[in-house]
Amino acid sequence: MIHGYKLNGYNIIIDVNSGSIHAVDDAAFDMIMMYEEKSKDAVSREVSEKYGLSGSDIEEVFDDIEELKRQNKLFSTDIFYDMAEEFKQRHSVLKAICLHVAHDCNMDCEYCFAGKGHYHGGSGLMDVETGKKAFDWLIENSPGRRNLEVDFFGGEPLMDWNVVKELVRYGRSLEKKHNKNFRYTLTTNGILLDDETDDFLNKEMSNVVISLDGRRPVNDRMRHTKNGRGTYDLIIDKFKKLADSRGQKDYYMRGTYTANNLDFASDVLHMADEGFKELSIEPVVSDPAAPYALKEEHLPQLFSEYERLAAEMIRRRRAGNGFTFYHYMIDLAGGPCISKRVSGCGVGMEYMAVTPEGDLYPCHQFVGEKDFLLGSIYEGVVHPEILDKFRNCNVYSHEECRDCFARLYCSGGCAANAYHATGSVSGVYDLGCRLHRKRIECAIMMKVAELEENS
Repeated sequence: MIHGYKLNGYNIIIDVNSGSIHAVDDAAFDMIMMYEEKSKDAVSREVSEKYGLSGSDIEEVFDDIEELKRQNKLFSTDIFYDMAEEFKQRHSVLKAICLHVAHDCNMDCEYCFAGKGHYHGGSGLMDVETGKKAFDWLIENSPGRRNLEVDFFGGEPLMDWNVVKELVRYGRSLEKKHNKNFRYTLTTNGILLDDETDDFLNKEMSNVVISLDGRRPVNDRMRHTKNGRGTYDLIIDKFKKLADSRGQKDYYMRGTYTANNLDFASDVLHMADEGFKELSIEPVVSDPAAPYALKEEHLPQLFSEYERLAAEMIRRRRAGNGFTFYHYMIDLAGGPCISKRVSGCGVGMEYMAVTPEGDLYPCHQFVGEKDFLLGSIYEGVVHPEILDKFRNCNVYSHEECRDCFARLYCSGGCAANAYHATGSVSGVYDLGCRLHRKRIECAIMMKVAELEENS
Protein backbone atom coordinates (compact mmCIF):
# COMPACT_ATOMS: atom_id res chain seq x y z
CA MET A 1 0.00 0.00 0.00
CA ILE A 2 1.30 3.44 -0.93
CA HIS A 3 0.13 6.98 -0.33
CA GLY A 4 1.21 9.78 -2.62
CA TYR A 5 0.71 13.50 -2.19
CA LYS A 6 2.15 16.85 -3.23
CA LEU A 7 2.87 19.52 -0.65
CA ASN A 8 5.03 22.66 -0.50
CA GLY A 9 6.76 21.80 -3.76
CA TYR A 10 7.56 18.19 -2.83
CA ASN A 11 6.21 15.00 -4.42
CA ILE A 12 6.09 12.42 -1.64
CA ILE A 13 5.35 8.70 -1.73
CA ILE A 14 4.83 6.83 1.54
CA ASP A 15 5.19 3.06 1.47
CA VAL A 16 2.81 2.37 4.34
CA ASN A 17 3.90 -1.08 5.47
CA SER A 18 7.67 -0.54 5.38
CA GLY A 19 7.62 3.11 6.48
CA SER A 20 9.83 4.08 3.55
CA ILE A 21 9.51 7.67 2.32
CA HIS A 22 10.36 8.64 -1.25
CA ALA A 23 10.71 12.19 -2.56
CA VAL A 24 10.56 12.06 -6.35
CA ASP A 25 10.19 14.24 -9.44
CA ASP A 26 6.87 14.77 -11.22
CA ALA A 27 7.31 11.98 -13.77
CA ALA A 28 8.36 9.38 -11.21
CA PHE A 29 5.47 10.41 -8.96
CA ASP A 30 2.95 9.80 -11.73
CA MET A 31 4.56 6.50 -12.70
CA ILE A 32 4.52 5.18 -9.15
CA MET A 33 0.90 6.23 -8.62
CA MET A 34 -0.14 4.47 -11.87
CA TYR A 35 2.17 1.47 -11.48
CA GLU A 36 -0.37 -1.02 -10.09
CA GLU A 37 -3.40 0.43 -11.84
CA LYS A 38 -2.32 0.48 -15.48
CA SER A 39 -0.22 -1.55 -17.87
CA LYS A 40 3.43 -0.69 -18.39
CA ASP A 41 2.71 0.42 -21.96
CA ALA A 42 -0.12 2.70 -20.83
CA VAL A 43 2.05 4.29 -18.12
CA SER A 44 4.91 4.81 -20.57
CA ARG A 45 2.61 6.40 -23.13
CA GLU A 46 1.04 8.82 -20.64
CA VAL A 47 4.36 9.87 -19.12
CA SER A 48 6.02 10.28 -22.51
CA GLU A 49 3.20 12.50 -23.76
CA LYS A 50 3.03 14.57 -20.57
CA TYR A 51 6.75 15.08 -19.89
CA GLY A 52 8.43 14.34 -23.22
CA LEU A 53 10.67 11.66 -21.69
CA SER A 54 12.55 9.22 -23.86
CA GLY A 55 11.90 5.48 -23.72
CA SER A 56 15.23 4.90 -21.96
CA ASP A 57 14.46 7.49 -19.30
CA ILE A 58 11.09 5.88 -18.62
CA GLU A 59 12.65 2.43 -18.51
CA GLU A 60 15.18 3.65 -15.97
CA VAL A 61 12.38 4.80 -13.67
CA PHE A 62 10.65 1.43 -14.05
CA ASP A 63 13.92 -0.27 -13.08
CA ASP A 64 14.15 1.91 -9.97
CA ILE A 65 10.56 1.09 -8.98
CA GLU A 66 11.13 -2.63 -9.42
CA GLU A 67 14.35 -2.50 -7.41
CA LEU A 68 12.57 -0.71 -4.57
CA LYS A 69 9.89 -3.40 -4.70
CA ARG A 70 12.54 -6.11 -4.35
CA GLN A 71 13.92 -4.26 -1.34
CA ASN A 72 10.40 -4.07 0.20
CA LYS A 73 10.56 -0.28 0.15
CA LEU A 74 7.73 0.19 -2.31
CA PHE A 75 4.46 -1.71 -2.60
CA SER A 76 5.54 -3.82 0.36
CA THR A 77 3.16 -6.27 2.02
CA ASP A 78 1.69 -5.94 5.50
CA ILE A 79 3.43 -8.45 7.76
CA PHE A 80 2.08 -7.02 11.02
CA TYR A 81 -1.63 -7.89 10.89
CA ASP A 82 -1.15 -11.42 12.24
CA MET A 83 1.19 -10.16 14.95
CA ALA A 84 -1.16 -7.56 16.44
CA GLU A 85 -2.37 -9.64 19.39
CA GLU A 86 1.16 -10.74 20.24
CA PHE A 87 2.37 -7.13 20.10
CA LYS A 88 -0.47 -6.08 22.41
CA GLN A 89 0.61 -8.63 25.00
CA ARG A 90 4.08 -7.11 25.04
CA HIS A 91 2.50 -3.87 26.26
CA SER A 92 0.11 -5.23 28.88
CA VAL A 93 2.04 -4.52 32.10
CA LEU A 94 1.23 -1.32 33.98
CA LYS A 95 3.91 1.37 33.85
CA ALA A 96 2.13 4.70 34.44
CA ILE A 97 -0.70 6.28 36.38
CA CYS A 98 -2.43 9.60 35.92
CA LEU A 99 -2.84 10.78 39.49
CA HIS A 100 -5.85 13.09 39.82
CA VAL A 101 -4.74 14.99 42.89
CA ALA A 102 -7.42 17.63 42.36
CA HIS A 103 -10.97 17.35 41.11
CA ASP A 104 -11.26 21.07 41.42
CA CYS A 105 -10.05 24.02 39.40
CA ASN A 106 -9.52 27.75 39.76
CA MET A 107 -10.52 28.32 36.15
CA ASP A 108 -13.76 27.86 34.20
CA CYS A 109 -12.80 26.89 30.66
CA GLU A 110 -15.69 26.65 28.22
CA TYR A 111 -14.56 23.42 26.51
CA CYS A 112 -13.23 21.52 29.54
CA PHE A 113 -13.66 17.77 28.96
CA ALA A 114 -13.36 17.29 32.73
CA GLY A 115 -16.59 19.08 33.61
CA LYS A 116 -14.81 22.24 34.83
CA GLY A 117 -12.41 20.04 36.80
CA HIS A 118 -15.07 18.03 38.65
CA TYR A 119 -15.35 15.17 36.13
CA HIS A 120 -19.15 15.32 36.36
CA GLY A 121 -19.01 14.58 40.09
CA GLY A 122 -18.19 16.43 43.28
CA SER A 123 -15.03 18.42 43.86
CA GLY A 124 -12.28 16.90 45.91
CA LEU A 125 -8.56 16.92 46.67
CA MET A 126 -6.46 13.80 47.12
CA ASP A 127 -5.01 13.27 50.59
CA VAL A 128 -1.47 12.08 51.18
CA GLU A 129 -2.43 8.59 52.29
CA THR A 130 -4.51 7.94 49.18
CA GLY A 131 -1.65 9.16 47.03
CA LYS A 132 0.86 6.93 48.82
CA LYS A 133 -1.43 3.94 48.36
CA ALA A 134 -1.58 4.74 44.64
CA PHE A 135 2.22 4.65 44.48
CA ASP A 136 2.28 1.34 46.35
CA TRP A 137 -0.38 -0.07 44.01
CA LEU A 138 1.61 1.02 40.94
CA ILE A 139 4.73 -0.71 42.25
CA GLU A 140 2.80 -3.90 43.10
CA ASN A 141 1.23 -4.04 39.65
CA SER A 142 4.26 -3.28 37.49
CA PRO A 143 6.28 -6.54 37.69
CA GLY A 144 9.36 -6.45 35.52
CA ARG A 145 9.13 -2.70 35.00
CA ARG A 146 11.88 -0.51 36.40
CA ASN A 147 10.90 2.82 34.86
CA LEU A 148 7.51 4.08 36.02
CA GLU A 149 5.66 7.33 35.39
CA VAL A 150 3.30 9.38 37.52
CA ASP A 151 1.42 12.25 35.89
CA PHE A 152 0.05 14.80 38.38
CA PHE A 153 -3.24 15.94 36.92
CA GLY A 154 -6.57 17.61 37.68
CA GLY A 155 -8.53 19.85 37.60
CA GLU A 156 -5.62 21.97 38.69
CA PRO A 157 -2.99 19.93 40.57
CA LEU A 158 -1.31 23.00 42.09
CA MET A 159 -4.45 23.41 44.22
CA ASP A 160 -3.15 20.35 46.10
CA TRP A 161 0.49 21.43 45.94
CA ASN A 162 1.63 20.25 49.37
CA VAL A 163 0.32 16.77 48.62
CA VAL A 164 2.08 16.76 45.24
CA LYS A 165 5.39 17.58 46.91
CA GLU A 166 4.92 14.95 49.59
CA LEU A 167 4.06 12.28 47.03
CA VAL A 168 7.08 13.12 44.91
CA ARG A 169 9.27 12.63 47.95
CA TYR A 170 7.46 9.41 48.85
CA GLY A 171 8.08 8.02 45.38
CA ARG A 172 11.77 8.87 45.60
CA SER A 173 11.96 7.04 48.93
CA LEU A 174 10.68 3.86 47.25
CA GLU A 175 13.03 3.78 44.28
CA LYS A 176 16.04 1.99 45.76
CA LYS A 177 13.94 -0.34 47.91
CA HIS A 178 11.94 -1.62 44.94
CA ASN A 179 14.49 -1.05 42.14
CA LYS A 180 12.19 1.44 40.45
CA ASN A 181 12.78 4.80 38.82
CA PHE A 182 9.96 7.35 38.84
CA ARG A 183 9.50 9.90 36.09
CA TYR A 184 7.15 12.70 37.11
CA THR A 185 5.10 15.06 34.94
CA LEU A 186 2.56 17.74 35.82
CA THR A 187 -0.09 19.68 33.89
CA THR A 188 -0.98 23.18 35.09
CA ASN A 189 -3.01 26.19 34.00
CA GLY A 190 -0.33 28.43 35.55
CA ILE A 191 -2.43 30.56 37.89
CA LEU A 192 -0.60 29.34 41.01
CA LEU A 193 2.94 29.23 39.63
CA ASP A 194 5.55 31.11 41.68
CA ASP A 195 9.27 30.88 42.45
CA GLU A 196 8.83 28.01 44.89
CA THR A 197 6.75 25.89 42.51
CA ASP A 198 9.14 26.62 39.63
CA ASP A 199 12.12 25.45 41.65
CA PHE A 200 10.43 22.22 42.68
CA LEU A 201 9.11 21.51 39.18
CA ASN A 202 12.54 22.07 37.69
CA LYS A 203 14.13 19.72 40.18
CA GLU A 204 11.61 16.89 40.05
CA MET A 205 9.42 17.02 36.94
CA SER A 206 10.74 15.48 33.74
CA ASN A 207 8.08 17.36 31.83
CA VAL A 208 5.58 20.12 32.59
CA VAL A 209 2.53 20.81 30.42
CA ILE A 210 1.33 24.41 30.53
CA SER A 211 -1.96 25.55 29.02
CA LEU A 212 -2.44 28.53 26.73
CA ASP A 213 -4.60 28.82 23.60
CA GLY A 214 -2.49 31.47 21.86
CA ARG A 215 -3.40 35.09 21.24
CA ARG A 216 -4.92 37.01 24.15
CA PRO A 217 -8.49 37.36 22.76
CA VAL A 218 -8.54 33.73 21.61
CA ASN A 219 -7.28 32.44 24.95
CA ASP A 220 -9.53 34.67 27.05
CA ARG A 221 -12.67 33.76 25.12
CA MET A 222 -12.46 30.13 26.29
CA ARG A 223 -10.05 30.15 29.24
CA HIS A 224 -11.17 32.40 32.06
CA THR A 225 -11.56 32.48 35.83
CA LYS A 226 -14.73 31.67 37.73
CA ASN A 227 -15.78 35.32 37.59
CA GLY A 228 -15.24 35.52 33.83
CA ARG A 229 -11.86 37.29 33.82
CA GLY A 230 -9.52 36.34 31.00
CA THR A 231 -6.40 34.48 32.09
CA TYR A 232 -3.82 35.49 29.48
CA ASP A 233 -2.38 38.38 31.47
CA LEU A 234 -2.43 36.31 34.67
CA ILE A 235 -0.25 33.54 33.29
CA ILE A 236 1.84 34.64 30.30
CA ASP A 237 4.77 36.04 32.28
CA LYS A 238 4.69 33.10 34.68
CA PHE A 239 4.88 30.71 31.75
CA LYS A 240 7.77 32.63 30.20
CA LYS A 241 9.68 32.48 33.46
CA LEU A 242 9.07 28.75 33.89
CA ALA A 243 9.98 27.90 30.29
CA ASP A 244 13.16 29.98 30.44
CA SER A 245 14.14 28.44 33.79
CA ARG A 246 13.89 25.00 32.14
CA GLY A 247 16.14 26.11 29.29
CA GLN A 248 13.19 26.12 26.85
CA LYS A 249 12.98 22.32 26.98
CA ASP A 250 11.23 19.56 28.94
CA TYR A 251 7.87 21.30 28.82
CA TYR A 252 4.98 21.70 26.41
CA MET A 253 2.76 24.68 25.94
CA ARG A 254 -0.50 22.98 24.99
CA GLY A 255 -3.42 24.85 23.52
CA THR A 256 -6.83 23.94 22.14
CA TYR A 257 -8.35 25.41 19.03
CA THR A 258 -12.07 25.63 18.31
CA ALA A 259 -14.44 26.99 15.69
CA ASN A 260 -13.69 30.40 17.18
CA ASN A 261 -10.09 30.35 15.90
CA LEU A 262 -9.98 28.36 12.70
CA ASP A 263 -6.80 30.33 11.89
CA PHE A 264 -5.10 28.46 14.74
CA ALA A 265 -1.67 28.56 13.06
CA SER A 266 -1.59 32.23 14.05
CA ASP A 267 -1.97 31.16 17.68
CA VAL A 268 0.92 28.71 17.44
CA LEU A 269 3.07 31.38 15.80
CA HIS A 270 2.04 33.89 18.46
CA MET A 271 3.31 31.54 21.16
CA ALA A 272 6.54 31.07 19.22
CA ASP A 273 6.88 34.85 18.85
CA GLU A 274 6.55 35.14 22.63
CA GLY A 275 9.66 32.97 22.94
CA PHE A 276 8.19 29.52 23.62
CA LYS A 277 9.94 26.66 21.83
CA GLU A 278 7.94 23.54 22.72
CA LEU A 279 4.40 23.92 21.37
CA SER A 280 1.25 21.94 20.79
CA ILE A 281 -2.31 22.84 19.91
CA GLU A 282 -5.12 20.30 19.73
CA PRO A 283 -8.49 20.38 17.97
CA VAL A 284 -11.33 20.62 20.46
CA VAL A 285 -13.33 17.41 20.98
CA SER A 286 -16.83 18.35 22.03
CA ASP A 287 -20.54 17.87 21.68
CA PRO A 288 -21.23 18.58 17.99
CA ALA A 289 -23.98 20.97 19.09
CA ALA A 290 -21.58 23.18 21.05
CA PRO A 291 -21.19 26.64 19.48
CA TYR A 292 -17.41 26.20 19.35
CA ALA A 293 -17.47 22.65 17.91
CA LEU A 294 -15.41 21.82 14.83
CA LYS A 295 -17.39 20.65 11.84
CA GLU A 296 -16.66 18.96 8.53
CA GLU A 297 -17.18 22.25 6.72
CA HIS A 298 -14.18 23.64 8.62
CA LEU A 299 -11.78 20.99 7.35
CA PRO A 300 -10.49 22.77 4.21
CA GLN A 301 -9.43 25.79 6.25
CA LEU A 302 -7.94 23.62 8.99
CA PHE A 303 -5.93 21.64 6.42
CA SER A 304 -4.68 24.92 4.99
CA GLU A 305 -3.66 26.10 8.46
CA TYR A 306 -1.61 22.97 9.10
CA GLU A 307 0.14 23.47 5.77
CA ARG A 308 0.76 27.15 6.52
CA LEU A 309 2.22 26.27 9.90
CA ALA A 310 4.53 23.63 8.42
CA ALA A 311 5.83 25.99 5.74
CA GLU A 312 6.47 28.75 8.28
CA MET A 313 8.25 26.32 10.61
CA ILE A 314 10.59 25.34 7.77
CA ARG A 315 11.29 29.01 7.05
CA ARG A 316 12.00 29.78 10.70
CA ARG A 317 14.22 26.73 11.11
CA ARG A 318 16.30 27.80 8.13
CA ALA A 319 16.53 31.29 9.64
CA GLY A 320 17.80 29.87 12.93
CA ASN A 321 14.76 30.56 15.09
CA GLY A 322 12.85 27.30 14.83
CA PHE A 323 10.54 25.70 17.36
CA THR A 324 8.96 22.32 17.99
CA PHE A 325 5.34 21.47 17.25
CA TYR A 326 4.24 18.24 18.93
CA HIS A 327 2.27 16.79 16.02
CA TYR A 328 5.13 17.36 13.58
CA MET A 329 7.63 15.36 15.62
CA ILE A 330 8.26 12.20 13.59
CA ASP A 331 11.31 9.95 13.85
CA LEU A 332 11.59 8.17 10.51
CA ALA A 333 14.51 6.01 11.63
CA GLY A 334 14.42 5.40 15.37
CA GLY A 335 10.94 4.76 16.63
CA PRO A 336 8.63 4.15 18.25
CA CYS A 337 9.03 0.41 17.72
CA ILE A 338 6.59 -1.42 15.48
CA SER A 339 4.96 -3.32 18.35
CA LYS A 340 4.06 -0.02 20.02
CA ARG A 341 2.78 1.43 16.76
CA VAL A 342 0.46 -1.52 16.30
CA SER A 343 -0.61 -1.77 19.95
CA GLY A 344 -1.55 1.87 20.56
CA CYS A 345 -1.29 4.14 23.56
CA GLY A 346 -1.63 1.52 26.32
CA VAL A 347 -4.92 2.81 27.76
CA GLY A 348 -6.17 0.44 30.45
CA MET A 349 -3.14 -1.80 30.07
CA GLU A 350 0.07 0.20 30.57
CA TYR A 351 -1.70 3.29 31.83
CA MET A 352 -4.57 3.99 34.26
CA ALA A 353 -6.02 6.98 36.06
CA VAL A 354 -6.57 7.31 39.82
CA THR A 355 -9.20 9.69 41.24
CA PRO A 356 -8.84 11.65 44.51
CA GLU A 357 -10.79 8.86 46.25
CA GLY A 358 -8.62 6.11 44.76
CA ASP A 359 -10.98 4.85 42.04
CA LEU A 360 -9.38 3.38 38.92
CA TYR A 361 -10.27 4.21 35.32
CA PRO A 362 -8.60 3.22 32.02
CA CYS A 363 -7.33 6.78 31.48
CA HIS A 364 -8.02 10.36 32.48
CA GLN A 365 -10.55 10.87 29.68
CA PHE A 366 -12.76 8.07 31.00
CA VAL A 367 -12.82 9.34 34.59
CA GLY A 368 -16.40 9.89 35.74
CA GLU A 369 -17.80 7.47 33.13
CA LYS A 370 -19.28 4.85 35.47
CA ASP A 371 -19.31 2.20 32.75
CA PHE A 372 -15.52 2.38 32.83
CA LEU A 373 -14.98 2.24 36.59
CA LEU A 374 -12.44 -0.58 36.98
CA GLY A 375 -12.17 -0.78 40.75
CA SER A 376 -9.88 1.02 43.16
CA ILE A 377 -6.33 1.06 44.46
CA TYR A 378 -7.64 -0.67 47.58
CA GLU A 379 -9.35 -3.64 45.94
CA GLY A 380 -7.63 -3.64 42.57
CA VAL A 381 -9.36 -4.20 39.24
CA VAL A 382 -12.71 -5.82 39.99
CA HIS A 383 -14.17 -5.40 36.50
CA PRO A 384 -11.65 -7.12 34.21
CA GLU A 385 -14.32 -7.38 31.52
CA ILE A 386 -13.89 -3.64 30.98
CA LEU A 387 -10.18 -4.12 30.36
CA ASP A 388 -10.97 -6.75 27.75
CA LYS A 389 -12.28 -3.93 25.56
CA PHE A 390 -8.84 -2.37 25.59
CA ARG A 391 -6.90 -5.63 25.55
CA ASN A 392 -8.43 -6.37 22.16
CA CYS A 393 -7.89 -2.83 20.92
CA ASN A 394 -5.07 -2.30 18.41
CA VAL A 395 -4.67 -0.53 15.12
CA TYR A 396 -6.18 -3.46 13.21
CA SER A 397 -9.23 -3.72 15.46
CA HIS A 398 -10.41 -0.45 13.92
CA GLU A 399 -11.95 -1.47 10.63
CA GLU A 400 -11.41 1.98 9.13
CA CYS A 401 -7.70 1.94 9.96
CA ARG A 402 -6.78 -1.07 7.89
CA ASP A 403 -6.67 0.88 4.63
CA CYS A 404 -5.37 4.13 6.14
CA PHE A 405 -1.88 5.31 5.19
CA ALA A 406 -1.38 6.90 8.63
CA ARG A 407 -2.22 3.85 10.74
CA LEU A 408 1.34 3.18 11.88
CA TYR A 409 1.79 6.83 12.85
CA CYS A 410 -1.36 7.19 14.97
CA SER A 411 -1.79 3.56 16.13
CA GLY A 412 -5.54 3.75 15.82
CA GLY A 413 -6.02 7.06 17.57
CA CYS A 414 -7.57 7.88 20.94
CA ALA A 415 -9.91 5.26 22.41
CA ALA A 416 -11.73 7.88 24.48
CA ASN A 417 -12.41 10.09 21.47
CA ALA A 418 -13.60 7.03 19.55
CA TYR A 419 -15.94 6.05 22.38
CA HIS A 420 -17.41 9.51 22.79
CA ALA A 421 -17.92 9.83 19.03
CA THR A 422 -19.21 6.32 18.23
CA GLY A 423 -20.03 4.55 21.51
CA SER A 424 -17.20 2.04 20.99
CA VAL A 425 -13.50 2.14 21.87
CA SER A 426 -12.92 0.30 18.59
CA GLY A 427 -14.64 2.98 16.56
CA VAL A 428 -12.96 6.00 15.03
CA TYR A 429 -13.47 9.70 15.53
CA ASP A 430 -13.63 10.55 11.84
CA LEU A 431 -13.03 14.30 12.00
CA GLY A 432 -10.05 13.78 14.31
CA CYS A 433 -8.65 11.11 11.98
CA ARG A 434 -8.86 13.39 8.97
CA LEU A 435 -7.04 16.15 10.82
CA HIS A 436 -4.38 13.72 11.98
CA ARG A 437 -3.78 12.46 8.44
CA LYS A 438 -3.11 16.04 7.35
CA ARG A 439 -0.68 16.50 10.25
CA ILE A 440 1.19 13.35 9.24
CA GLU A 441 1.49 14.60 5.67
CA CYS A 442 2.86 17.91 6.91
CA ALA A 443 5.27 16.27 9.34
CA ILE A 444 6.71 13.96 6.71
CA MET A 445 7.05 16.83 4.24
CA MET A 446 9.03 18.73 6.87
CA LYS A 447 11.37 15.75 7.35
CA VAL A 448 11.89 15.55 3.59
CA ALA A 449 12.73 19.26 3.53
CA GLU A 450 15.15 18.82 6.44
CA LEU A 451 16.88 15.87 4.77
CA GLU A 452 17.15 17.85 1.55
CA GLU A 453 18.80 20.70 3.44
CA ASN A 454 21.25 18.37 5.16
CA SER A 455 22.20 16.65 1.91
